[in-house]
Amino acid sequence: MGLSDDVFKAYDIRGTVPDQLDAATCRTVGWAFARFAAAPRLLVARDMRESGVALSAAFADGVRAAGVDVVDLGLASTDMLYFASGRLDAPGAMFTASHNPPAYNGIKLCLAGARPVGQDTGLRDIRSSAADAPAAGSAAARGGYEQVELLDDYATHVRSFVDVSRLRPLKVVADTANGMGGLVVPPVFGPLPFSVQVLFGELDGTFPNHPADPIQPENLADLKRAVVSGGADIGLAFDGDADRVFLVDERAQPVSGSLTTALVATSMLEKHPGATILYNLICSKVVPETIEEHGGVPVRTRVGHSFIKQVMAETGALFGGEHSGHYYFRDNYRADSGIIAALIVLEMLSVASVPLSELLRPYRRFADSGEINTVVGDPPAAVEALGSRLAAQGISVDSTDGITADFGDWWFNVRPSNTEPLLRLNVEAATQEECDTHVAEVLDMVGDVAALSGGTRSAGR
Repeated sequence: MGLSDDVFKAYDIRGTVPDQLDAATCRTVGWAFARFAAAPRLLVARDMRESGVALSAAFADGVRAAGVDVVDLGLASTDMLYFASGRLDAPGAMFTASHNPPAYNGIKLCLAGARPVGQDTGLRDIRSSAADAPAAGSAAARGGYEQVELLDDYATHVRSFVDVSRLRPLKVVADTANGMGGLVVPPVFGPLPFSVQVLFGELDGTFPNHPADPIQPENLADLKRAVVSGGADIGLAFDGDADRVFLVDERAQPVSGSLTTALVATSMLEKHPGATILYNLICSKVVPETIEEHGGVPVRTRVGHSFIKQVMAETGALFGGEHSGHYYFRDNYRADSGIIAALIVLEMLSVASVPLSELLRPYRRFADSGEINTVVGDPPAAVEALGSRLAAQGISVDSTDGITADFGDWWFNVRPSNTEPLLRLNVEAATQEECDTHVAEVLDMVGDVAALSGGTRSAGR
């Protein structure tokens, strides 16, 4: 199989196995990445997908064919791979397709220190040079191979973000959706005073219970039931590679990534007054408001981990959050970790004398639409057409990432997906009624420009 451009996404390599991604492809990518990273050793880890065993082994063979040593971490969450990259100061490759269905797999790459590799920071070069990889068995150079176990060190690192003495015996339900949360949640939470019920903790890449995609409300149903029936204080929903987390409160009400970002920012600023905090441009306005109210410096970024990590490095920011459930920490090698964010919220809840719903009440200031998608033949052209239409109406827009129009009491953002032929719409207003009204208005405009490029409206992610 040749290398397909379709599998090289904005932030990673991803496709269906074996028609888009097979062992031969992974071997050539391993060789090319080893050459690109130019390091003496390279870390390799994988999630619970059955295809990851053969794909990661082939990748490791390509790395060794380039004369580079392989450090095999075995099963890991993506944030555990980032931790290892920072702790061992080595580039790494994580085999995962995150929340995608079982037929998919992929590779998330990083340089030493967990520095991101995206289209503009290496993926394009790796794609180009992979064609020069030697045939299997023909390379004279052979790097070494060793297996390293870092789970306990990772768990200790995660717990270092909270004051364990402040924690109290909260009841926690963690839905790991048969993903890598089933591996990392028990050792992280084990020494802590929480009573933890893990749902679907068995590692199973076929996802027999429900998809490992917590941003979709229907995938929170089991967690909600368990929280209510067990009288839990909080519910945690992890995605497949366990780098993202979404919360539900004790009433089983979902907590958006924006509210979690505001909550974690509050805690971080209490410990580090005056720090810079990042938030992406589809986060609720409550996030920059909260940062300023607690004496921090809010900095707005584009959507996507490579942009956030770059701005974090440039500004020295302490923390950054995305509406999609990614949370970045300077002291975690500027990498994202859902379980660190969850622990920080649990520390806040331990100290507070109120349940999570009450703790969140001051942050529930606005109503949002959630992300609404429209299938479009040419997303960039559709965004440009929408911008022209708004300009003709005298409406000023911010084109940092797609189009953002802010009318004071409400705003919207429309941006192209980095991985699919979609336009993504987010709307926020003062009330749900106003939000629904503005969603209909903007969707009419989006539908018009989508029709010009063969688009059809679809709900959800």
